[in-house]
Amino acid sequence: MRAADRERLIVDEAIRFFAERGFEGQTRELAKRMGIAHSVIYRHFPSKEALIERVYQEVYLSRWSQDWGPLIRDRSHPLKARLTGFYLDYVARVFEYNWVRIFVFSGMKSFGITGRYLDLVRREIIEPAAIELRHELHLPDTATRPLGSREAEMFWGLHGRIFYLAIRKFIYETPVPSDLEQTVRDAIDLFMDGARLALPRLLHDDQAGPLR
Repeated sequence: MRAADRERLIVDEAIRFFAERGFEGQTRELAKRMGIAHSVIYRHFPSKEALIERVYQEVYLSRWSQDWGPLIRDRSHPLKARLTGFYLDYVARVFEYNWVRIFVFSGMKSFGITGRYLDLVRREIIEPAAIELRHELHLPDTATRPLGSREAEMFWGLHGRIFYLAIRKFIYETPVPSDLEQTVRDAIDLFMDGARLALPRLLHDDQAGPLR
């Protein structure tokens, strides 16, 4: 087998292995599962951490669409339509066994996958969406009033509500609605209706500093 093909095989099997066993799983066990010598893995990856980094690239960055950030910022469409377009595509890309389980396992270990990914979500989705909501509701811009942590939490709440469907399905293994598209649309409808009422009051009352 060519070196590139062997490396591809190791990565694919590592994704399945870590999704099933978590990061407590050892590379020696992975090698045994593949029917190869333990040393073969280290010909391609100098450490377990290097293999996990490759898994992060494959599972997370490869599924992150470069269109999502610009979509959220595109003021030619109402924010509700932009959020709906983003979350429908997001659900289609990330509601997958390996993605969800590796994400959760990473959060319980110190490999940094979860933190790095959530930082990407914050920069590209959460903060821009908070800015766009102010613009849509004709509220003070961030030059006048920096984003507050409570605003961010509003959008993290929406994001968490949608992602929790994947937790229910792939972690708890409990039923989720068969029509995920309608569930996403309902979540965004409720969020936008509430945000129109809540955000003006929040900006009036909240004296929090810049978003942390």
